[in-house]
Amino acid sequence: MARKGYDFATPVRRILIGLLALFLLALFLFWRIDSPRAEAMRSDFVDRFVPGFEWAMTPVTQFTRMVSSLQSYSRIYQQNQELRRELREMERWKEAAVQLEQENAKLLAQNNVQIDPSLTSITGVVLTDSGTAFRQSVLLNVGRRDGVIDGWAVMDGLGLVGRISGVGNQTSRVVLLTDPSSRIPVMVQPSGENALLTGDNSTLPTLDFIERPENVRPGDRVVSSGDGGVFPPDILIGQVVQGSDGRLRLRMAADYGRLEFLRVLRSHPAERLEDGGALILPPEPGLIGPRYPAAPSARPGPVPGQAASPSGP
Repeated sequence: MARKGYDFATPVRRILIGLLALFLLALFLFWRIDSPRAEAMRSDFVDRFVPGFEWAMTPVTQFTRMVSSLQSYSRIYQQNQELRRELREMERWKEAAVQLEQENAKLLAQNNVQIDPSLTSITGVVLTDSGTAFRQSVLLNVGRRDGVIDGWAVMDGLGLVGRISGVGNQTSRVVLLTDPSSRIPVMVQPSGENALLTGDNSTLPTLDFIERPENVRPGDRVVSSGDGGVFPPDILIGQVVQGSDGRLRLRMAADYGRLEFLRVLRSHPAERLEDGGALILPPEPGLIGPRYPAAPSARPGPVPGQAASPSGP
């Protein structure tokens, strides 16, 4: 059996790998030496050899630019698709808004509705949150000098927030709907059920005294009813939710976490009728059905077959 020759490749490979490692280590140490002479040698090396490798670096540079261009194209494509989706969504909202505007115009024209010009508003800035564990209120920078009157409704850009409770010359206090002392009449839509919104110092006030609770479902819209003249009617307050305790509660439409600007709604009490005689009263109710025949007279009449006695002496 013939013997195999000596394998020279393995030792040579090991020697070359060791020499390459030593060369790289020496190059690393040389590049890290902080010396003016070493710095001059490094500069000469870079000036002599690096420009000659420009042809080798060109494909790498081009590949890097191509990858960057592909990434930019991918981002632009995603942004374009997102803009297209937003444009389609805006077109749907625009169509819905146009239809609602046309429907609103038709209803106003049919009913000859006149918007109350007294329901204008005063915008104020929230100065500070003066709420405590037992009271929920904020301070506004509008007051008596701006014509603010105690009891006016206050809302943000989304829904009803509370009412004015205390007016100074330059500031006014707003008691929020979440305050335990706040109780306002509301109406649940579309069922039309009346209820009383009661604050309990939480973000979800309760709906009490609902006549038919089975007609109220989570997600129903809740607006002010206007009963008692506390608030103007049909102001959005929030939506019905089912609390963890099983009670019907209200998720407020107003953003209570960011109360920065609030609108105070000017509202005037309804005109009181002082002259009651000018009213046309309904007629008094009479008897229903045929009338009874008249009762006979108590005076006796002549008897048939007998002559009437002559009058006089």
